[in-house]
Amino acid sequence: MSLNVFGEQLSAAALRERTGDLASVAGVREIELSNGVERGVRAVQVRTSAGLEFEVLVDRALDLGAARFRGVPVGWRSGNGFRHPGLHENNDEGGLSWLRALDGLLVSGGLDHTLFGAEVDADHYRYPPKQTVSHGLHGRLTAIPGRLLEAGEVWEGDRCTLRVRGEVVQATSFGEHLRLTRTVEADFDGLELRLYDVVDNLGFERTPHMFLYHLNFGWPIVDAGTEFVAPIAETTWRSDSVAEQGVSYRVQPDPQPGFVEQVYEHRLVPHADGRHRVALIRGDSTLGIEVTWDAATMPCFFEWQNLRSGQYAVGLEPSTHHVAGDAAARDDGSMTWLEHGESRTYRTTIRVLDGIDATSSARDAIRRVAGQPD
Repeated sequence: MSLNVFGEQLSAAALRERTGDLASVAGVREIELSNGVERGVRAVQVRTSAGLEFEVLVDRALDLGAARFRGVPVGWRSGNGFRHPGLHENNDEGGLSWLRALDGLLVSGGLDHTLFGAEVDADHYRYPPKQTVSHGLHGRLTAIPGRLLEAGEVWEGDRCTLRVRGEVVQATSFGEHLRLTRTVEADFDGLELRLYDVVDNLGFERTPHMFLYHLNFGWPIVDAGTEFVAPIAETTWRSDSVAEQGVSYRVQPDPQPGFVEQVYEHRLVPHADGRHRVALIRGDSTLGIEVTWDAATMPCFFEWQNLRSGQYAVGLEPSTHHVAGDAAARDDGSMTWLEHGESRTYRTTIRVLDGIDATSSARDAIRRVAGQPD
C-alpha cells in the first residue's frame, strides 16, 4: 500500500526521493512548553500529511492538548492553558479544582474515581487511620505527570504509524496503585487518531476503577447549527438546567451569555461491531468529528453542552459508570474492582470528517444503527 501525500500516491521510497527529511511532511516531535502556567510541561506534537495535528501532553497524564485540521482548531481551548501539574490542588475549591485543568481535546477522569466528588469507604485498604477516601471532581489522574516510553515513526513497508506511548502511575501508600499505559497513534497520511489504553492494578489490594474521557470540541466544529448525531435509545438523565433553559441537545445555538452547562446521560445503541458511534457535524456539513469506542468497556455516555460566551464547547464523554457516581456504583454492584494484576482495556478513535461526503456517510451509518429523539 502506498501513502496518500498531498493528493499523490507515493511509495516510501518515492517520498524519500522527494525530501531529505520526512518530518517536512509528517512526523512526531518532542517539545517542552516554556511560558506562564504551562512552563515545564513536556508534550509530543504529532502531524499527519493529511493535515491532522495534535499534542500529547506527557506531563498531563498523556492527555491530548491542542488539535487542528489543516490549521482549523478541532480541540476546545478553555483559556485555562495546559497548567503544570505542580500547580494543581486536587481537593481545592471544594473538589472542583479539576475545572482549572479543563482544557484541550482530551482530559481524562480516573483512575479510581470519576464524576462528582465523594467521600467513600476505604476499609479495603486495611489502614485504620484511613477510614474513608475523599475524591474531587473526576479524580486525580489529569494532574499526574507521565513517563514517556516511545515517540516516533514506525514503518512497515510503505506504511507508517506515528506513535506516542507512555504510562501514568496513580499511587499512594495504603491506597490505590493503578497504572495507565496509553498509546496514541495516527497513520502517516491519516485523518484519525487512535487511543489504546490499558489500566492495571499494580497493588495487592482490591481497588476500585472508574474511567472517563472528557473529549472537548470547540469552534468552528461547534457553531450555530452544529448537529450532535447519536443512536440514542433513551436519555436516562439530564441536568436541571435543560428544563430551565430549553436549549436543544441536538442542534447547537450561538454562544449564550451566562449559559448554565447542560449535561445528559444518553443510553446508546451499539453498532453490530460492538462499538458506540457519535458525531458532531457542522450545519453546512462541510466538517465534522466522529468518535467511536468499545461499548463493552465504556457502556455509558454523557453529552456536555458548555455554550457560554467565551467557553463555547460540546463535550462527548464515554464513561465506565453512570452519572450517579462512585458511592452508587458500590451500592448497586456496578463498580469495577481490580485485583492485583487485573486490567481493563479501552480502544477509542477520533476521526475528522472532511467534506460533505464524509459527514453524510457518518450520519447515515449512525442512523442505520438507531434514530434519536428531537
